[in-house]
Amino acid sequence: MNNQQLRAIPNTQLLLEQKAICSLCDQYSRDEVVSSLRSYLEFVRKQILTNPDYVVPDFFDDTFATVIENEISGARERSLKLVVNATGIILHTNLGRAPMPLEAIDAVREAALGYSNLEFNLASGKRGSRYMHIEGLLKKITGAEAAVVVNNCAAAVLVSLNTLSKGKELLVSRGELIEIGGGFRMPDVITATGAIMKEVGTTNKTRIADFENAITEDTKVILRNHCSNFKVVGFTESPTLKELVDLAHSKGLYMVDDLGSGSLIDLTQFGVTGERTVQQIVRDGVDAVMFSGDKLLGGPQAGIIVGKAEVIAAIKKNPLLRAMRIDKISLAVLEATLGLYLFPELAIDRVPILRMISEEKSSVKKRANALLKQLNKQDSIEAYIEDGTSFIGGGSAPMNELATSVIKIESKVFSVDKIARVLRKHRPAVIGRISDNAFVIDLRTVMPEQTGFIVSALTDLD
Repeated sequence: MNNQQLRAIPNTQLLLEQKAICSLCDQYSRDEVVSSLRSYLEFVRKQILTNPDYVVPDFFDDTFATVIENEISGARERSLKLVVNATGIILHTNLGRAPMPLEAIDAVREAALGYSNLEFNLASGKRGSRYMHIEGLLKKITGAEAAVVVNNCAAAVLVSLNTLSKGKELLVSRGELIEIGGGFRMPDVITATGAIMKEVGTTNKTRIADFENAITEDTKVILRNHCSNFKVVGFTESPTLKELVDLAHSKGLYMVDDLGSGSLIDLTQFGVTGERTVQQIVRDGVDAVMFSGDKLLGGPQAGIIVGKAEVIAAIKKNPLLRAMRIDKISLAVLEATLGLYLFPELAIDRVPILRMISEEKSSVKKRANALLKQLNKQDSIEAYIEDGTSFIGGGSAPMNELATSVIKIESKVFSVDKIARVLRKHRPAVIGRISDNAFVIDLRTVMPEQTGFIVSALTDLD
């Protein structure tokens, strides 16, 4: 039977002569039609060979052209798509972390549509530096003497330590040798810089004396690593950053702080603890501090390094910087986002992740009630509001929880997995959480203009 079905599959040229298929060549390019035909015919062959219940389509029916048109549309569809984040996880790593402020989107459009003065000094008419667009902003906002930016925070760590401690000893607390996303481990990153890593202290207790006793004539850097994707609690001890700075400078060493999340706003006003601001770190006197652009700053993926002018100047001369340099689109987003931080209240209002963090539970509940009225018009689901918890996410502010109101959706007709699957297939996809056999929507992470997408996605169930 298989052989007979396989022989019945027409060749591509014969199908192209069919009127309905031929008309597709007027709408799309011939190459697209041919490619989609071949792709679909290969799919049919595999189904015949592997699925005994497969029903071979009628290749010469006019409806077959619709199948091929859908193939073309699917091939044209971009893989990277807008999704609605209804998880309540503000910096959701799998969903692209920080959404951009509208000012940043405008900046991208301007930078991308034409040419720009990326590395051109308009005042002098001579070549400029791409870092000139953000260094002044970063100095003004953080209080640092100088700044430079690379394409992500791991690169910032790599180029900084390679510059300051290649071939020399680097001291780091054993309790800070973390693993970051994607299975990358800080000991491996440090080794890749060419530094000779020397662990001090223990997992739960490291004292300033441990660092002091470990210093030799070959020591060049003391590194403090962020622990913002986990928390060690209980019987613990660690020196303050100021103690480490004083020790490093008294011994002629560099003090480097891998801050990670990099908040430029004091988040304790919103109940978020454990995240010191970049400004506080700079005031403690570190030689260099590096942090991410797409975490608590709420901008693009970038690795930002601020610190002493002498140190930043050395980093700028490192040949590795060229391999890690930030592109013009990310630079445009970063400049526009940083511009909002010149006025902290403006940043809280305009930077989406700050708006989400600062939103009161009562405000989230008000939005949830408005959405609930629309959802309860559907017969196939039952929706109700409960108290819930939002999270910062993205390896930032661990142990911090934000009180919220969530909508829980249940159904006697559809399983919760079916609900989740249907919402993922919607365009744009709606991503929520599953808890206690219910689909959970937390509007804290849903833009006000996106609630209609949730209603539309759930109507796909009917």
